[in-house]
Amino acid sequence: MSQTAKASQFATLHIPGNPLVIYNAWDAGSAAAIAAGGARAIGTGSWSVAAAQGYEDGQALPLATLELIAGRIVASIDLPVSVDFEGAYAEAPDAAAANVGRLISLGVVGINFEDQVVGKGDAIYGIEQQQARIAAIRRTADASLPGFFINARTDLFLQAAADQHGGLVDEAIARGKAYAAAGASGFFVPGLADAGLIARVCAEVALPINIMMFAGVPAVGELAALGVARVSHGPGPFRTAMAELTKRATEIFA
Repeated sequence: MSQTAKASQFATLHIPGNPLVIYNAWDAGSAAAIAAGGARAIGTGSWSVAAAQGYEDGQALPLATLELIAGRIVASIDLPVSVDFEGAYAEAPDAAAANVGRLISLGVVGINFEDQVVGKGDAIYGIEQQQARIAAIRRTADASLPGFFINARTDLFLQAAADQHGGLVDEAIARGKAYAAAGASGFFVPGLADAGLIARVCAEVALPINIMMFAGVPAVGELAALGVARVSHGPGPFRTAMAELTKRATEIFA
């Protein structure tokens, strides 16, 4: 399947009420195993990709190493591949866009792109700043792969306790609308678990909404009923796999 066809297929899999489920991979081997299990697309998780190489999350993994991993995943499976690209390894819009262009040249059809200022604590880009970054990526993508999927992520909910989420949802919705206007393809709200707040975001942001699974998040069926279009598992698959590996190693060495 061509990269253009994969990009088109990936976009059409984001259906409110029938969400695309991403069981996040961290290398070519894990991607192949997930694909063999019936996945319709592959998405990486930055925490897992970094941890698998002995790095901390937050763009500590060298960009060249991430490119190597992404390229091997694309070459190993015949499914659409989206990469968790954190802050695109750059602050300036044109530099971020250029880095995304490097991923597109490898065959990647989408990214997660977050609004936190990576490496600067809890800082989050202003809405207009992040719009400029998204718009630059959209321009670069449209020049070579018009269907490229920019899953714009807000870190508002990850950086706040659950009892504060209700007071943040208006800002999140405003960001979702602004990111859509800048050219985003989807809106990712990791950390949000409250069903009522998820329903509000789905109703008010005209983009496919992505929720991340963790303890306390509604089941996939309920998320579908709320209007969610994508469900991802973040670092969960890597942690599960490593726990099983440690368990088996402990049994062997015992």
